[in-house]
Amino acid sequence: MTAPAGAAHAGGRDRVDTTVPRINDHGFLADGRSAALVDRDGAVNWWCPARFDGPSVFGRLLDDTAGHWSIHPEGDYTSERSYLDDTLVLRTVFRTRTGTAAVTDALALEPGARGHDVGVRSPRVLARVVEGLSGEVPMRVEYQPRFEYGQVHAYLSETDGVIDATAGACHLQLRANVPMTCDEGMASGRFTARVGIAHHFTLGYAPTFGEQPPALPDADQVIADTVAGWRSWAGLHEYRGLYRDEVRRSALVVQGMTYGPSGAVVAAATTSLPEELGGDRNYDYRYVWLRDFSLTLQALWLAACPDEANRQFGWVSRAMGRIDDGLVPIMYGVEGERDLTEHRLDHLAGYAGSRPVFVGNDAWRQRQTDVLGEILDAAWLMRHYLDPMSPDVRQLLHALADQAVRDWRRPDAGMWEARDAERHYLSSKVQCWTALDRAVRFGPRIGDPDDVARWAAARDEVREAVLTRGWNPRVGAYTGAFDSDDLDASVLIMPLVGFLPAGDPRMRATIDVVERGLSRDGLLRRWKTDPAGFVICSFWLVGCLAEAGELDRARHLFEDLAARVNDLGLYAEQIDQATGEQLGNFPQAFSHIGLINAAGQITDAAEQLGGRARQPVPAGTRDQGQGG
Repeated sequence: MTAPAGAAHAGGRDRVDTTVPRINDHGFLADGRSAALVDRDGAVNWWCPARFDGPSVFGRLLDDTAGHWSIHPEGDYTSERSYLDDTLVLRTVFRTRTGTAAVTDALALEPGARGHDVGVRSPRVLARVVEGLSGEVPMRVEYQPRFEYGQVHAYLSETDGVIDATAGACHLQLRANVPMTCDEGMASGRFTARVGIAHHFTLGYAPTFGEQPPALPDADQVIADTVAGWRSWAGLHEYRGLYRDEVRRSALVVQGMTYGPSGAVVAAATTSLPEELGGDRNYDYRYVWLRDFSLTLQALWLAACPDEANRQFGWVSRAMGRIDDGLVPIMYGVEGERDLTEHRLDHLAGYAGSRPVFVGNDAWRQRQTDVLGEILDAAWLMRHYLDPMSPDVRQLLHALADQAVRDWRRPDAGMWEARDAERHYLSSKVQCWTALDRAVRFGPRIGDPDDVARWAAARDEVREAVLTRGWNPRVGAYTGAFDSDDLDASVLIMPLVGFLPAGDPRMRATIDVVERGLSRDGLLRRWKTDPAGFVICSFWLVGCLAEAGELDRARHLFEDLAARVNDLGLYAEQIDQATGEQLGNFPQAFSHIGLINAAGQITDAAEQLGGRARQPVPAGTRDQGQGG
């Protein structure tokens, strides 16, 4: 495969000069508040230091003029990189004709933060260390901050080795032990990497008003403490199922996308990376979707421990507040904000010319009845940790069940957030069934006998409607919406929530038809016109095959999908079925959650067939619906 625009690649391929690195050429740094993306050339092309959904100070990912910070050799080079074990600390090794040098990058964790405290109070510092490994390597550093998504050029000034950049609401301070010259909004410098000599760079962020900039610690200290912090978190979580390495890496990514102060997991670290190059489906994913909620809790339960899952449920119960008869919000900001009104950044060219670029996401206004089932399913998973149940959680679950009774007959935007028209999406109906099924199972813990009887009656009505109107005899499958001929991969959730077993004849036929109609080389599109394979849908197929008893096929497909990560074990939202290029916002929590849950489903199937099993889950936590 010929790599389009990109930097040096591992394996010795020549460097290609470009200003648009591939999406999957980026590494991911995180600190519990924000994320930074670093490409193979050692360029930080994305960082929103205030928090995940804050304005960027480096935004070259979306426009060449929107700011970056690069450290790389002068002249020709190749690069290869990896994370330090069990961390999100990135090490890139550059090889040149004259020698080898390494750049180690980390977003700082709070000094001394360990275990579950990791990421709760990060200092918002980005540290970089350059070391010579052999010979001599001439290096160049370029530091070009651009605030407010590239709209504001800061004035740079240097005093005693510290470069200040202040404009509007943002203040950055860069300390380096390398001489740098400030000119026209950019600071640059040259130095030589030699064996035994380290060059340190520490960049700190603070709001311009009302808060002092963080102390700029030594970069070596930041990296050592951040490595220790991540490893202490990883050391608390011992997943013992199949595909341990892949699950541990994905669990770290999901933790890296967790906003420490609240415990909320953002869908992705970026905005407006396109589903299709040159296309206009370029949305802001730096928010928290209830659609993802139960799957996230399942993944955290499998790969982490109940503490992370408890934090997630605590966040959602506070964010949602009291639910009455109105529209249930389907997404939030990381601190529970509801109004996420979308607007365009028309001054940005977009990734590879893909416009428009958005901040905010108008999906917050949509009705998506699938979220009702996702919250109640998550509560059922956590039920032993909700005993005794607080009055606010009881009210929330009761209200969501009542909402499912009222709204299951209504069309909605569906889990893929259609912006053209509402439809009777099958996955929404199934998740209304899930909400009612779990409410009935909770029984007197959330409702009186009349409530439970009403929920049970509605649950049975939903089930009958799905089984009759969802099945399309012409297609030979359950289709994406009532009375529709169109396939939709979202129907694969039916076995995964316990609505139907995967071995049910119609469900088994549906799995086959969806795979034939939407899959190519194991990558499953959401629908026929979807431009690329959707990673989590591909893992849903794995889960369905495992539940259907086709363990060899499930494992083969899982292993093929697991091999499609980038060199650092990261997924975007989608993967081009023809080229293998990753597309969409990056990294995508949903994709990594899909991998974790599919690994758990394969492990369960292997256990049932007498294979190696993982450590058992606490009794009663994994039974999902009533099946059949």
